[in-house]
Amino acid sequence: MASYVEIVFGIVALIAALYYYFTSTFDFWKVRGVPGPKPVPVFGNIKDTMLLRTSMSNLLRNLYQEYKDEPMIGIFTRRTPVLIVRDPELIRDVLIRDFSKFSDRGIPNNEKVEPLSSHLFNLETERWRPLRTRLSPVFTSGKLKEMFPLILECAEHLTQYLEKVVAKGEPVECRELSAKYTTDVIGSCAFGIEMNALTDEDSEFRRVGRKVFATGFMQVLKLQLRQAFPWIFILLNYVTSPAEVTTFFTKVIVDTMKYRTENHLVRPDFVNMLMELKNHPDKLENVELTDTLLTAQAFVFFIAGFETSSTAMSNALYELALNPNIQEKLREEIRRHYNQNNGELKFEGIKDMTYLDLIFRETLRKYPPGPSMMRKSICNYTFDGTKVTIPAKTFIWIPLFAIHRDPNIYANPDAFIPERFSDDAVVKRHPMHYLPFGDGPRNCVGARFAAYQSKVGLMKILRNHKVEVCEKTMIPYVIDPNAFLLAPKGGIYLKITKIES
Repeated sequence: MASYVEIVFGIVALIAALYYYFTSTFDFWKVRGVPGPKPVPVFGNIKDTMLLRTSMSNLLRNLYQEYKDEPMIGIFTRRTPVLIVRDPELIRDVLIRDFSKFSDRGIPNNEKVEPLSSHLFNLETERWRPLRTRLSPVFTSGKLKEMFPLILECAEHLTQYLEKVVAKGEPVECRELSAKYTTDVIGSCAFGIEMNALTDEDSEFRRVGRKVFATGFMQVLKLQLRQAFPWIFILLNYVTSPAEVTTFFTKVIVDTMKYRTENHLVRPDFVNMLMELKNHPDKLENVELTDTLLTAQAFVFFIAGFETSSTAMSNALYELALNPNIQEKLREEIRRHYNQNNGELKFEGIKDMTYLDLIFRETLRKYPPGPSMMRKSICNYTFDGTKVTIPAKTFIWIPLFAIHRDPNIYANPDAFIPERFSDDAVVKRHPMHYLPFGDGPRNCVGARFAAYQSKVGLMKILRNHKVEVCEKTMIPYVIDPNAFLLAPKGGIYLKITKIES
């Protein structure tokens, strides 16, 4: 009987300890006077996203609207306090004015467990700053102009591939179509490698790209463990074999650099910049340049370069299919560009494609790559004009999707209206109310490259093809709650037909 009582008391004590562990931080925002929803043990305020009932984009949008009169909202991811910043001036403070106090993204980074996680997007300030300075020249206008013929070559392959796809007369999954094209562009422009995603159905690079952004049960479980129970995540990775993606990319980059060195090959691309860093490590103080660290930079350029751009392209095609008048107006501008340039696509002329730019920006407004932008304070900080002080290592979220869909900023926000980005309309809005590529020193280093490859791909598709909705088109658009980045559930299927030029 005594042992039975001891067991019962032991269970009760364990439950009490767990309850205390999961709720001991729940007064964090209350004592600081920051409003927010009541958290629940284990889940905090993200129960529906953890259980895959809704996407993080929609969860943050609902919170944003519920606390529409508040400059900040305090929530919890499980037991961790997170501050959602709504006020544009406070957002500017975090991203620009006081950047040095929020220069970390706060993303877990364990190089022994995930070797390719030590890239520009994730790195802490000490290594991020010198690497960003040395890698940024790859994305200048001059370098982009040098890469432009390579983009055009891949775009021509896209045109040829599209002819074969259209001839089948079946609905086209536009995310896969766009991803094949952007994979080839990144391969050519960044690595000097023909990835053949458009011509080879068994392309290794396209297969690996799909694997990185897979949304199956194991991928979702791994992400949940990484965030909620990092020690379990680390333990599991230690007892399993190295990830296929890590092995594949490390071999590709190391072999490419070795081949170029042995054959004295120089190419104006990302790999060449990595080789320069490896040959002159003295240019990077306090950074140990290993093959893994260099590979990680190439890896993030690959995954960010193909996935975000292909998603933007397919989302644009989706909206153009729903809005045929906008599509026809864009096609007229595209054909005008070709006619003015003797049937060719010119680098200098793309920046003059005003309507294409409006459509591209409106697409990224409605479908920003991620639901939020993350930062972590590196010291105690008091927000200007408030009495709210946060300690070092506090997480900050800037809810991009919610801001971009705010009806007080963008009237009728779920409608697709390119004219929102006319010069007159833009100057009337706060600059922090449009942040698809972030802002400040830690904005997206490849934003200009992404815009060019996406615009070229759209021009090639739409010049002589019409996109329309079909029986497989998802209407309305549903965000996949399993996806890491904002993505449609089930893909984007459209009818694409050839039209006379």
